[in-house]
Amino acid sequence: MQHDYDLLVIGGGSGGVRAARMSAATGKRVALVEKQYLGGTCVNVGCIPKKLFHYAAQLPTQTHEAIGFGWSEVKPSHDWSVLTRNVAAEVQRLNGIYKNMLQNAGVELFEGVAQLFDAHHVTVGDKKISAERILLATGGYPWKPDIAGIEHAITSDDFFSLPHRPERTIVVGGGYIAVELAGILHAMGSQTTLLHRGDKVLKNFDADISHFLQQEMEKQGMAFQWNDNIVSIEKIADELQVHCSSGSVLKTDCVLFATGRKPATAQLGLEAVAIQCSRSGHVVVDEHFATSVPSIFAVGDLVGHKELTPVATAEAMWLVDYWFGSRMRERIDYSLVPSAVFSSPEVASVGITQQEAESRYGVHDVEIFRTDFRPLKHTVSGSSERMMMKLIVQRSTGRVLGVHMVGAEAGEVMQGFAVALQVGATKKQFDATIGIHPTAAEEFVTLRTPLPRASH
Repeated sequence: MQHDYDLLVIGGGSGGVRAARMSAATGKRVALVEKQYLGGTCVNVGCIPKKLFHYAAQLPTQTHEAIGFGWSEVKPSHDWSVLTRNVAAEVQRLNGIYKNMLQNAGVELFEGVAQLFDAHHVTVGDKKISAERILLATGGYPWKPDIAGIEHAITSDDFFSLPHRPERTIVVGGGYIAVELAGILHAMGSQTTLLHRGDKVLKNFDADISHFLQQEMEKQGMAFQWNDNIVSIEKIADELQVHCSSGSVLKTDCVLFATGRKPATAQLGLEAVAIQCSRSGHVVVDEHFATSVPSIFAVGDLVGHKELTPVATAEAMWLVDYWFGSRMRERIDYSLVPSAVFSSPEVASVGITQQEAESRYGVHDVEIFRTDFRPLKHTVSGSSERMMMKLIVQRSTGRVLGVHMVGAEAGEVMQGFAVALQVGATKKQFDATIGIHPTAAEEFVTLRTPLPRASH
């Protein structure tokens, strides 16, 4: 049967765009449907604007730290509207780049909501389009609980277009998005409280790392409210009154929920073709990213292996090579995906945590190397901020299992160590590496003495 396209992609985020471009480059007939904006969450309401806001939030601290180096004290003022306008302009520029890349690759674009009709057909408005293969890449969306007054709260999607900086903000959640946005708001002058139903931030990271970050944030004056949840929000005049499960009532100007994301499946029409989903709502795929319908595939946050932009693009590249290429691309090792949290200070990690290592290999086969210190810069700047680094090593093989860091530019530092772990680097090879002095990163190759087992 002749189809309109060899591949139809639903979703113009990182994974979808990469799959469409690469497939078109092999000479295949490709179409892509996007209902909102090209670039997906990352470009529009995620990684890119978040990192730009993170840069903005660091500048007041840097201005203060400059005094110790002889610069005159400056009391900067900030125009929130200039920041949001300039960030929006950069996002719009990237939208245009994505569109041009697709068009130059020969991908046909459709704007609208795509719904599955059957195994090879999709409807977009009043059009019915057929394809030999269909790729679902619609990503995810931020979740808000169903509580009274929830319409008065915002999510990370809304944050970057706030008309002004709120004077008081409650950020709900303990994951990386909550930590990042709370840090940005606090650094830019908002009275910020991080309210979390648990008792620590970043629970999926190494316990030492999350504890150290929490201490550093507390030193900066961030307020925390642990083991609590919001049960209702009431708007009274220009103020929000937040009623908590603990019985406390908090007054604020803004409530931002960062309590997780859900896969965006609602408008896809999965039930029309009986595509299987997990209990979490993610689309179930096999090792070749095929759904329960053999002609329909899925990648990225919709699948949920690792909800990170580079993972979505890696999955897309692997899949296109599997379909149309040499099939020589190695399978993705999700255990060695590096990640960074653009908090203040930053967090970065690759490999497994101490808890995972000890559970998998036993306490006696795991060595821990850890240090924390005041960076050279702050011996003059006067800042009390400290940095922490940690290595997880398997004793029997000498292999480095995990590298973890809290401190300035942690994300930049960790990228190189991710390469090292990818090729199976050992602690002996770390030790044989000459450090670059004076840098913080050199600490990773100068750690010589493991912690006593009792202090693991």
